[in-house]
Amino acid sequence: MPAIVGPININSVGGGVVNFGDSFYLSPKSTGKTNAGSGALNTGNWIITNNGLSSTNPFDPDVADQNITANA
Repeated sequence: MPAIVGPININSVGGGVVNFGDSFYLSPKSTGKTNAGSGALNTGNWIITNNGLSSTNPFDPDVADQNITANA
């Protein structure tokens, strides 16, 4: 059964899915990449991290890591 959708104003969408009308299958996709040094992503109380020498190389020679444009 077709849906009738009137005038709509969306100011912002911070992640998630916006759907109007009939829908059979929704599959939102996203990718992300993080570069962090040794002990940089530790979480919690009273963390002690002893690193002698730490180096992070954020250079990535790949053009694309995870393609999601044609992923249905």
